[in-house]
Amino acid sequence: MFSLQKILGQEDKFFGLLEASAQEARTSVEALVQLIANPNQTALAHGFVESRRKERGLRGQINEAVCTTFVTTLEREDIESLANALYRIPKTVEKFASRLLLAPQRVQDVDFAGQIHLLTQATATVMEMVKCLRRGGNLEEIRSLNDKMQHLEGEADRTITELFRDLCSGQHDPITVIVRKDLYELLEKTIDRCRDAGNVISNIALKNS
Repeated sequence: MFSLQKILGQEDKFFGLLEASAQEARTSVEALVQLIANPNQTALAHGFVESRRKERGLRGQINEAVCTTFVTTLEREDIESLANALYRIPKTVEKFASRLLLAPQRVQDVDFAGQIHLLTQATATVMEMVKCLRRGGNLEEIRSLNDKMQHLEGEADRTITELFRDLCSGQHDPITVIVRKDLYELLEKTIDRCRDAGNVISNIALKNS
């Protein structure tokens, strides 16, 4: 076990900023659930813009803190890599939302529940992994959480395969197939972004164990 407080020169602000960034990822997914339930309410898109604005600001604060704080053991590149990985989650969610709003009529009967359930679990796992850093970065705990993340990513792969099977059934017109395929892939990509963040945290814990 290692102490990130000591590694970061007692600068607790890193924990707060990283946890806030992980929370914005969760918030963006919560907003996405509302939008999927009401795809015709374009006003809901404001939540994604606000979430990404906050995430961008947090990433800037983290980068500034990295440049102005003396770091003795933890590599600055690791902190920046985690900040960037967390930033990409709501960024991809926002992209999904913007595509969804382009053609809501094409997805009125689409059930995104399977992918959204996995994504909700993935962002919650990322949040727990970031919190684990504050608690001291127990390697076994982080490995267990990352194993869970890898499992979720595998389930996401199986889910999208089934969704693609339906698209190839011949029951949908070409434009609908294109629109839905793009949306399915963006949700899959968002889960991959969570996996990437989990891998960064695992590498940080391993290097400092």
